[in-house]
Amino acid sequence: MEYDSIIKTAYGENPFPETPAKKRGRKKKSKVLNLICRLHNYKESVCLFIKNLCVPFDNNQAERDLRMVKVKTKVSGCFRNEEGAQEYLTIMSYIGSARKHGINAFTAIREALNGTPDIIFN
Repeated sequence: MEYDSIIKTAYGENPFPETPAKKRGRKKKSKVLNLICRLHNYKESVCLFIKNLCVPFDNNQAERDLRMVKVKTKVSGCFRNEEGAQEYLTIMSYIGSARKHGINAFTAIREALNGTPDIIFN
């Protein structure tokens, strides 16, 4: 496979360091060699998104979810109280769940305000 040949070439260009005679412990590797070893050891996880298109390329969903909170605090300065922050997070969580189910955010909010939020998630 192409991936394996790339890793093999990378190991050839970045060999493991030689061990000094009197040092104990693990050999210190460069950052490049650490990355190559990690790509080799986690090959299945790295290539999973190629085999299964439902798997995202990265796992930054949590960071994306928190980004809107950061934007909100930058725009308004802060939340007025803990209750307001909790309500904001509840609404954003609901909208995020709707998006992940392929439902328009406005439709989800409308159904929630009409008292029928369960309809859209069934």
